[in-house]
Amino acid sequence: MEAQSQPAENPFTPHPITLEIISNRRTQRGQLNYAVPDVLQLQKRIRRYNADHDVPHGDIVALALDTWLRAKGYPPNLTSPNTEAR
Repeated sequence: MEAQSQPAENPFTPHPITLEIISNRRTQRGQLNYAVPDVLQLQKRIRRYNADHDVPHGDIVALALDTWLRAKGYPPNLTSPNTEAR
């Protein structure tokens, strides 16, 4: 099944498949390391969001990047919610 990106009323609404994958704690996870501008205070903002909403740091990053990439026309190629994107 290909994960199609359908325009949502709110562009910040995460895709339902992404929410399903993230909610499954047994989903295989990998490390994502990129240097980002310090001035954006991304780590500080992620920590604050985590403290306010109890969403794990990795889930915040995954939701933000997946939503942005889908909006730009780059959905993941998923065969099922339990498999890695290829």
